[in-house]
Amino acid sequence: MTERLEALHGSVERVRTVVDGLDAEALATQAYPTEWTVADVLSHLGSGAVILRRRLEDTLAGVDTPDDAAPAVWDVWNAKTPVAQAADAVVADRALLDHLETLGDEDRERFRFAMGPMTFDFDGFVGLRLNEHALHLWDIEAALDPAATVAPGSVPSVVDNMAMWARFTAQAVDAPRSITVGTTDPERSFVLVLGPDEVSISPSDPVDDPDVVLPAEALIRLVYGRLDPDHTPQVGGTADLDELRRVFPGA
Repeated sequence: MTERLEALHGSVERVRTVVDGLDAEALATQAYPTEWTVADVLSHLGSGAVILRRRLEDTLAGVDTPDDAAPAVWDVWNAKTPVAQAADAVVADRALLDHLETLGDEDRERFRFAMGPMTFDFDGFVGLRLNEHALHLWDIEAALDPAATVAPGSVPSVVDNMAMWARFTAQAVDAPRSITVGTTDPERSFVLVLGPDEVSISPSDPVDDPDVVLPAEALIRLVYGRLDPDHTPQVGGTADLDELRRVFPGA
């Protein structure tokens, strides 16, 4: 099992455990995204699992997934009750994971999934699901416990896959400069390049005194717009955290 697939397996199990402890009142609680309830987040994960499984199967069969496939799935899930959204999300989530885990080596090696200008191999496809899964799991857990962190089992794989997505979640800035970043749990080093045309974050050699030092899970949440002051652990360094929050405002 690949590192990402193993991390996704743990995240799926964690969602199931969380959902098992939720009643109707908890499902109606506002999740971290202010426009969604906990049930809405679970519906998003469940419908996403159905859509990704369809894309996985179509890609392996060499056929295009119809443009109306995703909206049709969303319509079905939006019509469910919150209790059904939660229960069905666990089932759909597990079904996608099972399909990924049982895929043979030959299919994994030939798998190529195109999304816009990017093409993903099997491990990259798993990484797409893991990134989304880990962050939305946190969206739920943070609604129930403000001290929640991104699930530790997901953090190494997600933080190592973060550079690809930072340029899509960031806002450009007028004054070009670089900011060095160090993380703990696990230890990683990055350089964050800000500019008027593009923002990027990429792995780098460690430096003695990074401009900002924070847990890896907090850096993940920063890049995805989930590091507001009420959900920020102790951070070291001289970088302006408020500025970085403006660079990464979230979707």
